[in-house]
Amino acid sequence: MKAVEISSFGGPDVLRLADRPAPVAGAGEVLIRVAASGVNRPDVLQRTGNYPVPPGASDIPGLEVAGVIESGDAQAMAAAGFKPGDRVCALVAGGGYAELCVAPVGQCLPVPAGLDAVQAASLPETFFTVWSNVFDRARLQAGETLLIQGGSSGIGVTAIQMAKAMGERSGGPPIRVIVTAGSDDKCAACLKLGADHAINYRTQDFAEEAKRLTTGAGVNVILDMVAGAYVARELECLAEDGRLVIIAVQGGIKSEINAGLVLRKRLTVTGSTLRPRPVAFKAAIAQALRQNVWPLIEKGAVQPVIHSTFGAADASAAHALMESNQHIGKIVLTW
Repeated sequence: MKAVEISSFGGPDVLRLADRPAPVAGAGEVLIRVAASGVNRPDVLQRTGNYPVPPGASDIPGLEVAGVIESGDAQAMAAAGFKPGDRVCALVAGGGYAELCVAPVGQCLPVPAGLDAVQAASLPETFFTVWSNVFDRARLQAGETLLIQGGSSGIGVTAIQMAKAMGERSGGPPIRVIVTAGSDDKCAACLKLGADHAINYRTQDFAEEAKRLTTGAGVNVILDMVAGAYVARELECLAEDGRLVIIAVQGGIKSEINAGLVLRKRLTVTGSTLRPRPVAFKAAIAQALRQNVWPLIEKGAVQPVIHSTFGAADASAAHALMESNQHIGKIVLTW
């Protein structure tokens, strides 16, 4: 099979199209003929040597794919309601930038009705991440306010739509969504997707704006991809019993905080990474998405947001775009 491999750690140009042995599905797994592969920030980190591959995972980058099941564990497929020839998208621990990819059956989801392979490939990584962190870990509820750092990112556009749609689905008070973004155009795109307010972090202080927009009460949940110096300011704009969830550390791994705020406001600071978690954990997220979110996608309440597609041979250009931060939504490779 053809695959995009990392020839050495470095810039986008270290990615190259190469011949690799086709993987073989084992117990509880399926082999997917890949039509499209999602590009994500962890792929960039792996390429630069800053995101080690979990034990047993492929060294080929790529954490999400969409395509057709070629073969696999017949019993596991039957139990999950799949068969060869079914169109699926899947979250994987590696190996996604390839014509063939092995995925645990529990981490596969049917391609939502009406979506093509490119759209489907853009779903797993961000949807699994947002569900696990915003709804499971941070327990976002109807009537609360969510602040999303990086609202125009793949994670951001998913979190905006999912929060608004889940709030409406609950039948309770709407969930209010505030986002930050790095330009007025990105802010406008976030508002178009359903965000209630967008803060240009280059020209405004997000903490002060968040407090102003909530008349001093603060936000209930923050989804943070920055960490570093942001954490102290985020604690300031959290409401009582607020929850800060850190899912990336683009601003650095060290933070100095006012622990008194944590005590007085009963704050929770938590975080997670998805890639090394067990298959059973990810399978439970897949089931929650299939039950709660896939129907919202199929009726158009939540939609994939694709910025660009690249042929697999142009993976280096896809990574260069990712690193430029000029995109709004997802970047996808096609095979």
